Amino acid sequence: MREEVRTHQRLAELATRQYGVVSSRQLRHLGYSKSSIGRAAATKRLHRIHRGVYAVGHKPLTRRSDCLAAVIACGRGALLSHSSAAWLWGLLPTYPVPIEVTVPRRGQGRSSLRLHHAPALVDEDRALRQRIPLTSLARTLLDLAAAVPSHRLERAIERSEQLRIFHLRDVDSLLARTVGHPGAGRLRRALDLYREPAFTRSGLERRFLGLVREAGLPAPSANVFVAGYEIDMYWERERFAVELDGYEEHRIRAAFERDRLRQEELKLAGIEMIRLTGRRIAREPEVVVKRLAALLEQRRPI
Repeated sequence: MREEVRTHQRLAELATRQYGVVSSRQLRHLGYSKSSIGRAAATKRLHRIHRGVYAVGHKPLTRRSDCLAAVIACGRGALLSHSSAAWLWGLLPTYPVPIEVTVPRRGQGRSSLRLHHAPALVDEDRALRQRIPLTSLARTLLDLAAAVPSHRLERAIERSEQLRIFHLRDVDSLLARTVGHPGAGRLRRALDLYREPAFTRSGLERRFLGLVREAGLPAPSANVFVAGYEIDMYWERERFAVELDGYEEHRIRAAFERDRLRQEELKLAGIEMIRLTGRRIAREPEVVVKRLAALLEQRRPI
């Protein structure tokens, strides 16, 4: 009797760690026989979720319970993946149905799940989040790229950056060793926004001044103090300023707040200011100079 109590305690502890779900393999490892598992299921102490996977007791299952149960049901090497993994990473706001799982071998089907076959996954493609095996963030983004519209992929990447779990190097490494994946092209295009232009800040200023000169626009003063602030580019007649931004300069919260205050102070001084990123200048120089010309025209005294 004492050993039976200890067995039940170990089962309760395991179920707690696993969101209330266990496998028949784990039950046998704890000492339950096939017949005792059957009796527990018959008396509703175990509730069958998938073949070989049970919920313990009567506590309501959560979505994480369902995710882990799906992975367990698909056997060794299975990983939560695609939209389901994206949800668990925090990239998608809605819980996807059916649950998606990637398996290393064919023939591991479950009718209530959506299975994907990927025999060549390496350790870098695997992760553990909230005690649930799933595809790495990079692999999740790659799989997502093949399955969702571009705007949803871009939003997922943006969300991963907000969560501070996005690492461009990891995704680039995955793309370098992934040949023929249907999401590779779309993911590469979505990542263009995260690649810094090759020029430095001084190079950015030279590039901008070159565009202004080539467009035949009046030359601004560079790096001058106006209304108590240093301005990258300033047209005195138009009382118009351009701030040339690099992403890294504004990741610090204090710098972000100072920049907004400066723009507000300049506005109160009658100076209009816009911000241009190096990435945008590199990607769409024609659009930049066209809009700059229109803004300067608007600011010219009548």
